[in-house]
Amino acid sequence: MYMSFFETAEKKRRWSVYEDIPWDRLNPSVYDEGRAMNVETFCGVELYLPDYLGQGVNLVRENFGRAWFQANWGYEESKHGLALRMYLLKTGQRTEEQLRNLEDAIAARPWRLPWDTPRRMTCYGAIQEASTLLAYARQMEDAQGANDEVLATIYRLIARDEAAHQQFYRAVLKLELEEHRHETLEDLALVSVGFRMPAIDLLPDSERRVETLRMHNSFNRWGFFLKVWMPLLKLLGVSRQEFAEYQRRAIDQTRDKAS
Repeated sequence: MYMSFFETAEKKRRWSVYEDIPWDRLNPSVYDEGRAMNVETFCGVELYLPDYLGQGVNLVRENFGRAWFQANWGYEESKHGLALRMYLLKTGQRTEEQLRNLEDAIAARPWRLPWDTPRRMTCYGAIQEASTLLAYARQMEDAQGANDEVLATIYRLIARDEAAHQQFYRAVLKLELEEHRHETLEDLALVSVGFRMPAIDLLPDSERRVETLRMHNSFNRWGFFLKVWMPLLKLLGVSRQEFAEYQRRAIDQTRDKAS
Protein backbone atom coordinates (compact mmCIF):
# COMPACT_ATOMS: atom_id res chain seq x y z
CA MET A 1 0.00 0.00 0.00
CA TYR A 2 2.77 2.44 0.84
CA MET A 3 4.72 1.69 -2.34
CA SER A 4 1.58 2.29 -4.41
CA PHE A 5 1.02 5.58 -2.57
CA PHE A 6 4.66 6.58 -3.10
CA GLU A 7 4.72 5.66 -6.80
CA THR A 8 1.61 7.73 -7.50
CA ALA A 9 3.04 10.65 -5.56
CA GLU A 10 6.34 10.53 -7.46
CA LYS A 11 4.75 10.19 -10.90
CA LYS A 12 1.65 12.36 -10.65
CA ARG A 13 1.55 14.55 -7.56
CA ARG A 14 4.92 16.17 -6.85
CA TRP A 15 4.96 19.97 -7.05
CA SER A 16 7.38 22.79 -6.35
CA VAL A 17 6.76 25.84 -4.18
CA TYR A 18 9.04 27.74 -6.59
CA GLU A 19 7.85 26.56 -10.00
CA ASP A 20 4.21 25.52 -9.70
CA ILE A 21 2.76 28.54 -7.89
CA PRO A 22 2.22 31.63 -10.13
CA TRP A 23 4.02 34.09 -7.86
CA ASP A 24 4.26 36.58 -10.74
CA ARG A 25 0.48 36.99 -10.60
CA LEU A 26 0.25 38.38 -7.08
CA ASN A 27 -2.50 41.01 -6.96
CA PRO A 28 -2.58 43.38 -3.94
CA SER A 29 -6.09 44.54 -4.83
CA VAL A 30 -7.60 41.22 -3.71
CA TYR A 31 -5.88 40.90 -0.33
CA ASP A 32 -8.08 40.60 2.75
CA GLU A 33 -7.04 40.45 6.41
CA GLY A 34 -9.52 37.71 7.27
CA ARG A 35 -8.19 35.55 4.47
CA ALA A 36 -4.61 36.32 5.53
CA MET A 37 -5.47 35.31 9.09
CA ASN A 38 -6.68 31.96 7.80
CA VAL A 39 -3.46 31.46 5.86
CA GLU A 40 -1.49 32.28 9.00
CA THR A 41 -3.61 29.83 11.01
CA PHE A 42 -3.03 26.98 8.59
CA CYS A 43 0.65 27.89 8.45
CA GLY A 44 0.78 27.80 12.25
CA VAL A 45 -0.83 24.37 12.36
CA GLU A 46 1.80 23.16 9.88
CA LEU A 47 4.55 24.55 12.11
CA TYR A 48 3.77 21.79 14.60
CA LEU A 49 5.21 19.34 12.06
CA PRO A 50 8.17 18.31 14.28
CA ASP A 51 5.70 17.20 16.97
CA TYR A 52 3.40 15.42 14.53
CA LEU A 53 6.23 13.66 12.74
CA GLY A 54 8.49 12.74 15.66
CA GLN A 55 5.74 11.28 17.79
CA GLY A 56 3.92 9.69 14.85
CA VAL A 57 6.97 7.87 13.48
CA ASN A 58 7.93 6.54 16.90
CA LEU A 59 4.44 5.12 17.39
CA VAL A 60 4.59 3.06 14.16
CA ARG A 61 8.36 2.59 13.71
CA GLU A 62 8.10 -1.23 13.68
CA ASN A 63 5.86 -1.19 10.61
CA PHE A 64 7.72 -0.29 7.41
CA GLY A 65 4.76 0.97 5.41
CA ARG A 66 3.33 3.07 8.22
CA ALA A 67 6.70 4.55 9.23
CA TRP A 68 7.74 5.43 5.69
CA PHE A 69 4.32 6.91 5.01
CA GLN A 70 4.86 9.19 8.01
CA ALA A 71 8.20 10.30 6.56
CA ASN A 72 6.65 11.04 3.15
CA TRP A 73 3.67 12.72 4.81
CA GLY A 74 6.07 14.95 6.74
CA TYR A 75 7.83 16.05 3.54
CA GLU A 76 4.55 16.94 1.86
CA GLU A 77 3.20 18.77 4.91
CA SER A 78 6.43 20.76 5.16
CA LYS A 79 5.80 22.06 1.63
CA HIS A 80 2.31 23.11 2.65
CA GLY A 81 3.68 25.19 5.49
CA LEU A 82 6.40 26.71 3.31
CA ALA A 83 3.96 27.67 0.54
CA LEU A 84 1.63 29.37 3.01
CA ARG A 85 4.53 31.14 4.71
CA MET A 86 5.89 32.37 1.38
CA TYR A 87 2.46 33.68 0.41
CA LEU A 88 2.22 35.78 3.56
CA LEU A 89 5.72 37.20 3.06
CA LYS A 90 5.54 37.78 -0.69
CA THR A 91 2.20 39.57 -0.40
CA GLY A 92 3.48 41.71 2.47
CA GLN A 93 0.55 40.71 4.65
CA ARG A 94 2.97 39.47 7.31
CA THR A 95 6.57 40.37 8.11
CA GLU A 96 9.45 38.09 8.99
CA GLU A 97 9.27 39.38 12.56
CA GLN A 98 5.57 38.56 12.85
CA LEU A 99 6.13 35.03 11.60
CA ARG A 100 9.13 34.54 13.89
CA ASN A 101 6.95 35.58 16.82
CA LEU A 102 4.37 32.99 15.75
CA GLU A 103 7.07 30.35 15.45
CA ASP A 104 8.39 31.18 18.93
CA ALA A 105 4.89 30.94 20.43
CA ILE A 106 4.38 27.56 18.78
CA ALA A 107 7.75 26.25 19.93
CA ALA A 108 6.81 27.12 23.51
CA ARG A 109 3.68 24.93 23.50
CA PRO A 110 4.33 21.38 22.20
CA TRP A 111 1.58 19.25 20.70
CA ARG A 112 1.02 15.72 22.02
CA LEU A 113 -0.48 12.69 20.32
CA PRO A 114 -4.17 12.51 21.22
CA TRP A 115 -4.05 8.67 21.23
CA ASP A 116 -1.38 6.17 22.15
CA THR A 117 -2.04 3.22 19.82
CA PRO A 118 -1.42 2.94 16.06
CA ARG A 119 -5.01 1.90 15.33
CA ARG A 120 -6.52 4.82 17.21
CA MET A 121 -4.14 7.19 15.45
CA THR A 122 -5.22 5.61 12.16
CA CYS A 123 -8.81 6.42 13.09
CA TYR A 124 -7.72 9.94 13.99
CA GLY A 125 -5.80 10.32 10.74
CA ALA A 126 -8.74 9.18 8.63
CA ILE A 127 -10.99 11.80 10.26
CA GLN A 128 -8.39 14.56 10.45
CA GLU A 129 -7.19 14.30 6.84
CA ALA A 130 -10.76 14.33 5.52
CA SER A 131 -11.57 17.35 7.67
CA THR A 132 -8.41 19.14 6.54
CA LEU A 133 -9.19 18.38 2.90
CA LEU A 134 -12.66 19.86 3.35
CA ALA A 135 -11.24 22.99 4.98
CA TYR A 136 -8.65 23.54 2.24
CA ALA A 137 -11.20 22.91 -0.52
CA ARG A 138 -13.48 25.55 0.93
CA GLN A 139 -10.60 27.99 1.35
CA MET A 140 -9.71 27.37 -2.31
CA GLU A 141 -13.28 28.25 -3.31
CA ASP A 142 -13.10 31.35 -1.15
CA ALA A 143 -9.83 32.44 -2.79
CA GLN A 144 -11.23 31.76 -6.26
CA GLY A 145 -14.28 33.88 -5.44
CA ALA A 146 -11.94 36.72 -4.46
CA ASN A 147 -9.90 36.29 -7.67
CA ASP A 148 -6.76 35.51 -5.69
CA GLU A 149 -5.21 33.15 -8.23
CA VAL A 150 -2.00 32.59 -6.29
CA LEU A 151 -3.73 31.60 -3.06
CA ALA A 152 -6.27 29.45 -4.90
CA THR A 153 -3.39 27.58 -6.58
CA ILE A 154 -1.66 26.98 -3.24
CA TYR A 155 -4.84 25.60 -1.70
CA ARG A 156 -5.49 23.43 -4.76
CA LEU A 157 -2.02 21.85 -4.59
CA ILE A 158 -2.32 21.31 -0.84
CA ALA A 159 -5.81 19.81 -1.16
CA ARG A 160 -4.54 17.32 -3.72
CA ASP A 161 -1.96 16.06 -1.24
CA GLU A 162 -4.53 15.95 1.57
CA ALA A 163 -6.83 13.83 -0.60
CA ALA A 164 -4.03 11.30 -1.07
CA HIS A 165 -3.28 11.25 2.66
CA GLN A 166 -6.96 10.69 3.39
CA GLN A 167 -7.10 7.77 0.97
CA PHE A 168 -4.10 6.08 2.58
CA TYR A 169 -5.49 6.37 6.11
CA ARG A 170 -8.87 5.11 4.96
CA ALA A 171 -7.30 2.13 3.25
CA VAL A 172 -5.34 1.21 6.39
CA LEU A 173 -8.47 1.63 8.50
CA LYS A 174 -10.39 -0.64 6.15
CA LEU A 175 -7.75 -3.34 6.62
CA GLU A 176 -7.98 -2.94 10.38
CA LEU A 177 -11.74 -3.32 10.15
CA GLU A 178 -11.47 -6.49 8.10
CA GLU A 179 -9.13 -8.08 10.65
CA HIS A 180 -10.58 -6.73 13.91
CA ARG A 181 -14.04 -5.32 13.21
CA HIS A 182 -15.37 -4.94 16.75
CA GLU A 183 -12.17 -3.46 18.21
CA THR A 184 -11.71 -1.10 15.26
CA LEU A 185 -15.26 0.22 15.52
CA GLU A 186 -14.76 0.70 19.25
CA ASP A 187 -11.63 2.73 18.57
CA LEU A 188 -13.22 4.73 15.75
CA ALA A 189 -16.19 5.60 17.93
CA LEU A 190 -13.96 6.63 20.83
CA VAL A 191 -11.82 8.83 18.59
CA SER A 192 -14.87 10.36 16.90
CA VAL A 193 -16.41 11.38 20.22
CA GLY A 194 -13.32 13.30 21.33
CA PHE A 195 -12.09 14.48 17.91
CA ARG A 196 -10.55 17.92 17.58
CA MET A 197 -8.48 19.36 14.76
CA PRO A 198 -4.78 19.33 15.71
CA ALA A 199 -3.02 22.27 17.34
CA ILE A 200 -5.49 25.06 16.50
CA ASP A 201 -6.30 25.51 20.18
CA LEU A 202 -2.56 25.89 20.90
CA LEU A 203 -2.14 28.88 18.57
CA PRO A 204 -2.22 32.45 19.89
CA ASP A 205 -5.73 33.97 19.64
CA SER A 206 -7.18 30.56 18.88
CA GLU A 207 -10.83 31.57 19.39
CA ARG A 208 -10.54 34.47 16.97
CA ARG A 209 -8.82 32.23 14.44
CA VAL A 210 -11.58 29.63 14.57
CA GLU A 211 -14.22 32.34 14.15
CA THR A 212 -12.38 33.77 11.13
CA LEU A 213 -12.21 30.29 9.58
CA ARG A 214 -15.95 29.92 10.08
CA MET A 215 -16.56 33.31 8.44
CA HIS A 216 -14.76 32.03 5.36
CA ASN A 217 -16.80 28.81 5.35
CA SER A 218 -14.09 26.38 6.51
CA PHE A 219 -16.11 24.61 9.19
CA ASN A 220 -19.71 23.67 9.79
CA ARG A 221 -21.24 20.57 11.30
CA TRP A 222 -23.45 19.69 8.36
CA GLY A 223 -20.53 19.80 5.93
CA PHE A 224 -18.49 17.65 8.32
CA PHE A 225 -21.30 15.09 8.45
CA LEU A 226 -21.82 14.99 4.67
CA LYS A 227 -18.21 15.24 3.51
CA VAL A 228 -16.33 13.40 6.27
CA TRP A 229 -18.52 10.96 8.18
CA MET A 230 -20.91 9.68 5.55
CA PRO A 231 -18.19 8.85 2.97
CA LEU A 232 -16.02 7.20 5.63
CA LEU A 233 -18.78 4.94 6.94
CA LYS A 234 -19.84 4.08 3.39
CA LEU A 235 -16.28 3.11 2.45
CA LEU A 236 -15.97 0.95 5.54
CA GLY A 237 -19.31 -0.71 4.93
CA VAL A 238 -20.65 0.39 8.32
CA SER A 239 -24.24 1.56 8.69
CA ARG A 240 -25.11 4.69 10.65
CA GLN A 241 -27.27 2.57 12.93
CA GLU A 242 -24.45 0.15 13.75
CA PHE A 243 -21.95 2.91 14.36
CA ALA A 244 -24.41 4.86 16.52
CA GLU A 245 -24.39 1.97 18.99
CA TYR A 246 -20.61 2.12 19.27
CA GLN A 247 -20.72 5.89 19.65
CA ARG A 248 -23.24 5.67 22.48
CA ARG A 249 -20.95 3.29 24.35
CA ALA A 250 -17.97 5.55 23.67
CA ILE A 251 -19.84 8.56 25.04
CA ASP A 252 -20.71 6.61 28.18
CA GLN A 253 -17.09 5.50 28.54
CA THR A 254 -15.85 9.05 28.16
CA ARG A 255 -18.31 10.31 30.76
CA ASP A 256 -17.31 7.59 33.22
CA LYS A 257 -13.65 8.58 32.90
CA ALA A 258 -14.46 12.24 33.33
CA SER A 259 -16.43 11.59 36.50
